[in-house]
Amino acid sequence: MCHLSYYEADAFARWAGVRLPTEAEWERAASAQPPQGHFADDGVLEQCPAGSPVEGLAQVFGDTWEWTSSAYLAYPGFRPWQDDTGEYNAKFMSGQFVLRGGSCATPCLHVRASYRNFFPPHARWQYAGLRLAMDLP
Repeated sequence: MCHLSYYEADAFARWAGVRLPTEAEWERAASAQPPQGHFADDGVLEQCPAGSPVEGLAQVFGDTWEWTSSAYLAYPGFRPWQDDTGEYNAKFMSGQFVLRGGSCATPCLHVRASYRNFFPPHARWQYAGLRLAMDLP
């Protein structure tokens, strides 16, 4: 699925009996994966068709941004600059959720497991999709 708001992604996950991953879960899982996928440099501005269910992770990077259940907040220990830039950045850390993974409209040099994107939950951001997570028994 593509062009989803956070609300739609979360509703689908709940309907499926699972959940969206936290930002930390997403990054930990993605850190072991090479940043491969469709990116802006490829000139393929569409998402890959979903394949068959696989064990483990597939299509972690590129294709679509993936909503997480995490609010866009500063990392622990973050201190804003004590100038106008600090005030400017604080405006963005309010009422937004984190997306991870990059999309087919993201330049490949920007993509890494730690790269954060963020948007308000009602926004149907271009190429925003989801990844489902579940707690192990």
